[in-house]
Formats: sequence, structure tokens, C-alpha cells
Amino acid sequence: MSAETPASYPGSLKGHFLMAMPGLLDPNFSQTVTCICEHTEEGAMGIVVNRLIEGLRMKDIYEELDIRYVPSEADRPVHLGGPVHGGELFVLHGPPLSWQSTLKVTEGIALSNSRDILEAIARGEGPTRVLISLGCAGWGPGQLESELRENAWLTQPAYEENLFHLPIDERWSAALRKMGVDPAVLSGTAGHA
Repeated sequence: MSAETPASYPGSLKGHFLMAMPGLLDPNFSQTVTCICEHTEEGAMGIVVNRLIEGLRMKDIYEELDIRYVPSEADRPVHLGGPVHGGELFVLHGPPLSWQSTLKVTEGIALSNSRDILEAIARGEGPTRVLISLGCAGWGPGQLESELRENAWLTQPAYEENLFHLPIDERWSAALRKMGVDPAVLSGTAGHA
């Protein structure tokens, strides 16, 4: 990951949430909220923030990587960040935003995937606002733009409460309500005039 990429791509959704519309048939993204961490002419990459990997806790990851951890960090959940790079760990986090491999997403949110941040979290010394995932979501050139035209996603700027504080099962509906959309009345079909 680079330290920071220019946000010069017109229409970039970097630092935004994508909320899956009911018409999105891909089961990997049904009722998901995805934080877009990078979006350029070469494609887009993000982390699904409202899916957990059942039965997997960070103690399992720390033990696999031979990282010592404090008991308070053992039970931290592991998110399913998306169907791409399923064997890689990604850490979406608040300050500090300067780790060995960090991509700044917004002024207060970054994405890192280096051992130093995992070791700091394991010691209880890392960022206090953290979401750790296995895998990510990815789109090729023009793919996300095409899905947006097909009414597959709603978008809004990412906000920390949804990333780090809300219960997992409330994040999709809360993100929609913040936009003024009632999740109960969403339709999967696009209107045509």
C-alpha cells in the first residue's frame, strides 16, 4: 500500500460508504456497507464493515502469526472484508494513521496491512478505533461506475460511528436512515421516466 494517493480521479468514492441495494444479487454483498479505501481509473478497493467471520477471533490470528497478545485483545472479532485477497489482513482504523503500510482514506480513517499495527493492537497499544478484516472488496476499471449506473449501490461519505461504534447488524439500516432512506421501503428496481 502506498502512503497516500492523489484524489484527482473525477467521481472518486474514496472515503465513502457503498450501501448495497436490494437488487444487488451477489450474495457477497447482500445488505452490506463497504468503506471505499481507494478509487482510481484503475479500479476501486474497499472493506465490508458489517460482516463477521463466525467463530474466528483475533487470538487465532495472533497465534497463527506468532504475535504475543494481551488477554483483552484475544476476543476481538474478525470481519469478512470481501471476497478478494481472502488470506490477507486489513486494518481499518482511526489515529494514529502512520504505520509501515498505511493508506489514508479520510482525515480520520486509514487502512493498514502491516505487521507493526497488528503487534501494537495485540499489545493493547494500537489505535483505539479498529476494524480488522480478512479479505477486501475490489472492482476493475469502470466496474464500480457501471454498478452505480445499474442502481446496485447508494453512496454517502463514510462516518466513524458506523465503522467503529454501531452493532454490526445495524450498520446497513443505520447508513440508509442517515441518508433519509427507509430500508423497509427500498425497491430493487430502478425507475425509468
